[in-house]
Amino acid sequence: MKKLTLALLYGGVSSEREVSLNSGNQVFEALDKEKYEVLRYDTKTDLPQLMADAPRIDAALIILHGLFGEDGTVQGLLDLLGIPYQGSGVLGSAIAMNKLVSKQLYQHAGIPIPSYIVARRRDSIDPKMCVQRLGLPLVVKPVEGGSSVGMSIIKSEESLNSALELAFEHDRTVLLEAYITGIELTGGVIGNHDLEALPIIEIIPDKNHEFFDYEAKYVAGVSQEICPARIDESLSEKAQTYAKMAHNALSCKGYSRTDMILKGKEIYVLETNTIPGMTATSLLPQAAAVAGLNFSQLLDKLIQLGIEEHSASRR
Repeated sequence: MKKLTLALLYGGVSSEREVSLNSGNQVFEALDKEKYEVLRYDTKTDLPQLMADAPRIDAALIILHGLFGEDGTVQGLLDLLGIPYQGSGVLGSAIAMNKLVSKQLYQHAGIPIPSYIVARRRDSIDPKMCVQRLGLPLVVKPVEGGSSVGMSIIKSEESLNSALELAFEHDRTVLLEAYITGIELTGGVIGNHDLEALPIIEIIPDKNHEFFDYEAKYVAGVSQEICPARIDESLSEKAQTYAKMAHNALSCKGYSRTDMILKGKEIYVLETNTIPGMTATSLLPQAAAVAGLNFSQLLDKLIQLGIEEHSASRR
């Protein structure tokens, strides 16, 4: 069987560059070299070479996180070059990167979410009013970006302004969100049209982390991840249903991973990732492994879904 020429895109220019470089290296090692000739491109420096090589590339695997990678920009370039790629297209990628638009679409689809307030850099923000509406603690985070960069949990009215300043370093628009105490869950979905919900994962940050922040995500041993989650079957099915609903509401393709909070018997959706972490020990590959797909097989599946979606869109 002829090898596919695969473009592996990683690195980039976002605040999550180091995560992407690490993921890209692990993905390269996991790819079956009997099936693929792998060409690697750091999108910070190698886009001209990617464009020159485009005629001989069969598919791309995008292992980029954050702006200029996960937000539809690289996806648009690959569309122009006629290169199939895994995951969501321009529309789904751009929507999921914007937490405000995502929330509005979740609400429209009937998906429960925490209460929130939108703040823009030039707005006059009344901390007292925000606390009255959302309570304490509350979450402050940039509308765009990932890996919890620029996010804070505040426990007093007086600390709101400093949390806003931090978030505004990363975006002109910020969300203030009611903090829901509960069990952190995440649910992966694979498929273009016929969606398969993966087993739900329960996330337990260590006692020094109030939430699944950047360090808790990427430093080994800081968080405990349990798959399948230790919740009853009906709640697990509800979480899987919400993961599928979120995937469809945001026009995602190929795969996604949706983060949720379980409080009592209620599940609240927080956000959806269109290019979730892709090391062998990342959340979505962990869930895929429990479902019977090892890391290499998962990558094969995502590449094939990308090629199928590209072919279907050209008919």
